[in-house]
Amino acid sequence: MKYTTLPNTDIKVSKICLGTMTFGEQNTEAEGHQQMDYALEQGVNFFDTAEMYAVPAREATYGSTEKIIGTWLKKTGNRDKIVLASKIAGPNPNFGYMREKNDFSAASIQYALEKSLQRLQTDYLDLYQLHWPERKTNFFGKLGFKLEEDAWQDNIHEVLTALDRFVKEGKIKHIGLSNETPWGISRFLEESKTHHLPRIKTVQNPYSLLNRTYEIGNAEISYRENVGLLAYSPMAFGVLSGKFLTGEKLPNARINKFPQFSRYNSEQSTQATKLYSEIAQKHNLNMAQMALSFVTQQPFVTSNIIGATSLSQLKENIESINLTLSETVLEEIEAVHKISPNPAP
Repeated sequence: MKYTTLPNTDIKVSKICLGTMTFGEQNTEAEGHQQMDYALEQGVNFFDTAEMYAVPAREATYGSTEKIIGTWLKKTGNRDKIVLASKIAGPNPNFGYMREKNDFSAASIQYALEKSLQRLQTDYLDLYQLHWPERKTNFFGKLGFKLEEDAWQDNIHEVLTALDRFVKEGKIKHIGLSNETPWGISRFLEESKTHHLPRIKTVQNPYSLLNRTYEIGNAEISYRENVGLLAYSPMAFGVLSGKFLTGEKLPNARINKFPQFSRYNSEQSTQATKLYSEIAQKHNLNMAQMALSFVTQQPFVTSNIIGATSLSQLKENIESINLTLSETVLEEIEAVHKISPNPAP
């Protein structure tokens, strides 16, 4: 395994992070425990979750992923061996079952954090992230910013002040953002600098061969402000394994099992995936590992969040850490990106 540190901290994290959103839906508790055991054995010490998981989010499985991680922590006593990250969900009219208000008010943060800690059976989180913005902006498949009526008023100072309380109490070590834009990241950084409030260390955004929108504005912020990207969906929900190019029906695959996840199965994404598959075949590379290695070796990426529904997938994904793509392969990838840039934003 390869390691780095969370930016501006001394916390060592593996360059591969275990994503857990399948625990409690596509994976049972026993399978989740098995994945965590295996990942830790392979040197993966960074685990990411969220209060809204399992995915797809629904009341019946709300908090189930954190509960599964919690029973594993209690059973194994491995809390001091892992770096644990979770998230508070932002506004969504369908998430009324989570709490009275799905916002980032001090009361909501306190409620969500305490519930997460209870489910995880731990006293603290190494990283606590705002899962998506409260304001209306471009995330979850929206490529560009669209002007629209928005009741949100800038409350960044209040949000950071609320988080500061829990940092001082020791319940949170560090904070991060997720599904954020250059404006949002810059605004949080500005407020923390001006008022000496907790500084965001990371942003968890989508990044893959099919979605490199992070490079457009956020990558420069990552570089100049030392804010690390925690890349999610690096495999584009399994599309970049190439398995959907074979003609097999694959009824248990996520994008088939849950049709609402249409972000990565457009015709443009399929065509781009075929071209990337040809590069992998030409250079005798495992396509999944090529896709993951591309993400991991980007200089602005702190850790690459992988997810799997089987141990064989998990093994293949973790082993991608041993692959470094040559300049020739990178040039060929770039040529495809110019033909089909960001087909799955």
